[in-house]
Amino acid sequence: MPKIDDMTQLTPTANLTTIENNFTQLGTSLDSFAPRLLDWFAENGRHDLPWQQHQTDAPNPYVVWLSEVMLQQTQVTTVLPYFARFMASFPTVQDLAAAEWDTVAEHWAGLGYYARARNLHKGAKQLVEVIDETGDFPQTLAGWEAISGVGPSTAGAIMAMGLHRYGVICDGNVKRVLTRWAAIDGDITKSATTKELWALAERLTPVDDSGLFAQAMMDMGATLCTRSKPACLLCPLQEDCLAHAEGRETDYPVKAKKQPKPSKFSNALLIEDIDGKILWLQRPDNGIWGGLWSLPLQFVEKTAGKVNTKTAAEKN
Repeated sequence: MPKIDDMTQLTPTANLTTIENNFTQLGTSLDSFAPRLLDWFAENGRHDLPWQQHQTDAPNPYVVWLSEVMLQQTQVTTVLPYFARFMASFPTVQDLAAAEWDTVAEHWAGLGYYARARNLHKGAKQLVEVIDETGDFPQTLAGWEAISGVGPSTAGAIMAMGLHRYGVICDGNVKRVLTRWAAIDGDITKSATTKELWALAERLTPVDDSGLFAQAMMDMGATLCTRSKPACLLCPLQEDCLAHAEGRETDYPVKAKKQPKPSKFSNALLIEDIDGKILWLQRPDNGIWGGLWSLPLQFVEKTAGKVNTKTAAEKN
C-alpha cells in the first residue's frame, strides 16, 4: 500500500490522458475524482450529523471513533438515537471507560453485533491509558489501529475526520463506489482485491481535506451509489463510471457467496420464584450475545444452513 510519503510518486506529472499503472481509469479521471465529489458534497451532502467534524477547527476524535464503531454494518438512521444516548451518558471517553459493562450493554441493547460494544468499552479504557500517558488521543494511524476493534478504515476515518490529518478510508460504501467506478471485478473478500482497492482509495484521496473527502465518500455510498438502486443520473462520477457505461452497476462489487451458517435452536426457559422474580443469566463474553443477560437456554438442535423458523417452530 503506498504511504503518504509516496504521494508525489502517485500524482501523474505527464501524459494525463493515459492509463496509470495498475489503475483502470485515465489520469485525468483520477485527478478530477476528488474535486467532482467534493463539489457534489458541498451542495448535496449531509452536513448535520451529530458526529461530523468537518465544520469545526477543533475536531473531537472521541465522537468520530464512537460513531464509526456504531456505524459498522449499521445504517445512520438506526445509529442516531443510540449515539445520542451514549453521548448523554458518556460525554467523554473517560466517562465511557469508567462505566460498568452492564451500563454500556444496556445502552447498546438493540443495536446488534454486540462484540462492537465490548470492543468499545475495552477501547475506551485503552484510550484513557494513552491519554494519561501522553496527554492526548493517539495521533498516528498505528496508534489508533492498536485500539481494540479499530481496523485500517476506521483508523483512517478517525485520522481524517477526528484529527483533521491525512487519512484514507475503504469501508463497504467506499468499496461499492470504487468497484463500480473503476470496474474492479475481483472478489472483494480476497486480499489481492483489497490491496487494489486500498491503492485506488489512496490515489484518489487528497492530502488536504481528506476528512471532507472521507465524509463525501461515505455520503456517496449511502445516498447515491446504493446497493440495489443506485441513483446514477444524480451522480457526479457518472460520466466516467465504467460500470455505468456498461449498464452493470449492480454487478459490483463482486463477492463470493459464503457457505450458509448453521441454525441453532434452543428453548428459552422462563423460571420464576414464589416472589415473581425471573431468573436471568449472563452470557459468556464470547459467542452470541456475549456478556449480555438472557433467559436460560435449553439446547434443542443444530442444523446445516438456514431453516424456516415457522416450520421449525411447528416441528417442535
